[in-house]
Amino acid sequence: MSNTSNLSQSAGKTASRLPKWATSFGVQIIAALIIGLVLGLIAKYTGSTKTAPNGLGATLQTIGSSYVSLLQTAVVPLIFTAVVSSIANLRQVSNAAKLAWNTLLWFAITSLIAVLIGIGLGVLFQPGTGTGINSQGEAPGKVGSWWAFLTGLFPKNFLGLGASTTITDETVTTAVNFNVLQILVIAIAVGVAALKVGKQAEPFLNFNASALAVIQKVLWWIIRIAPLGTIGLIGNAVAIYGWDTIGSLGKFTVAIYVGLALVLFAVYPVLVRAHGLSVKQYFSGVWPAVQLAFVSRSSIGTLPLTQRVTERNLGVPSGYASFAVPLGATTKMDGCAAIYPAIAAIFVAQFFGINLDFSQYLLIALVSVLGSAATAGTTGAVVMLTLTLSTLGLPLAGVGLLLAIDPILDMGRTAVNVAGQALVPTIVAKRQGILDEELYNAPRTGTAFADDSAPAGTPDAGRELADARS
Repeated sequence: MSNTSNLSQSAGKTASRLPKWATSFGVQIIAALIIGLVLGLIAKYTGSTKTAPNGLGATLQTIGSSYVSLLQTAVVPLIFTAVVSSIANLRQVSNAAKLAWNTLLWFAITSLIAVLIGIGLGVLFQPGTGTGINSQGEAPGKVGSWWAFLTGLFPKNFLGLGASTTITDETVTTAVNFNVLQILVIAIAVGVAALKVGKQAEPFLNFNASALAVIQKVLWWIIRIAPLGTIGLIGNAVAIYGWDTIGSLGKFTVAIYVGLALVLFAVYPVLVRAHGLSVKQYFSGVWPAVQLAFVSRSSIGTLPLTQRVTERNLGVPSGYASFAVPLGATTKMDGCAAIYPAIAAIFVAQFFGINLDFSQYLLIALVSVLGSAATAGTTGAVVMLTLTLSTLGLPLAGVGLLLAIDPILDMGRTAVNVAGQALVPTIVAKRQGILDEELYNAPRTGTAFADDSAPAGTPDAGRELADARS
């Protein structure tokens, strides 16, 4: 026993000698990005490819995909238990309907601003003129439609799970997937039913609350190893795609990233400041989720972390955040469903020599504001783009032109998506007077993570990750 005690004390002294910045989550993520970039370049220039990775490339690919799988594993139980708990908490909230309406309204307002920026940049940059690339592109794998959205609302089983089987000459692979929108529908139905049942549902609601607490603890452990996952994700992206694929579509790529930067670093700060909140605190609070979204390219994979920072860093009440953030992860996509389809539609029209009139620009804005719902539960911005092109009557063959650089664009798009998914609940909570401003303004020096050992809503919940004792 004494040896164990001595070892613990020795480990504690060693940890205490580390510089404070070295234990910062933000510094760890930045270091992981640099390491991943270097390893990815080494893998690329030693012959690693997507179809035939070398040892280093395969290692990076495995680490990255495994970490995303860990995050996605937490999505289904987290959404279900969190939404059921939030609906159960509506018994104590008098303005639940008003919160929901304001959330949807601000989703639409921010999406409209983003799509207008996208249209303006598309007209300014003229990305489809003089590209010099072949018009024969890869066909899109999925096409968005309103009918697909409506039929997708109805779950085929209790958890909204599905399976797909791929048969090749050598192997048969079966993959299990889930539709987040269907999980939301199921959770809402179960939560409302529990409210209607009343006292008899109390044991179920207590069990659900306990399950949510356990899931959140497991999620915290997964988040703690995010730097390792970041090395694999960014390293694999660089090893496969490099940066040379940007060349032939340079103006288009620049236009997309300028639009994303304007929304993230201009529009969002203006909205935050207009509501009397600190821009610095918003960015320091949301940054861990933005970083993970950038390297993982998955709003759904980042969802558990987005919800966590929205509650514990930005001070949004858990009951409301567990409703607004999952909803935003499926329908609030300023990067994928506003900026990108607007500029891409203009690119396709210019590439094929089609002149757009004012009414078609209005259609782009309308589809971008409303259309993200029609792609909820699907993967990537390609589906949203096909919906936009179909609505405008533009050639769907234009989608194939952009698939080569889509992974590079998707990193920035997903980062903006996630930032907006945390922004809107924060704004609405502030407007409704339910934002915990003491927690929002809590010190987050060197890291943007709330201490897991401190309950959400307490002043010391913004202490550094290094001080966590969970």
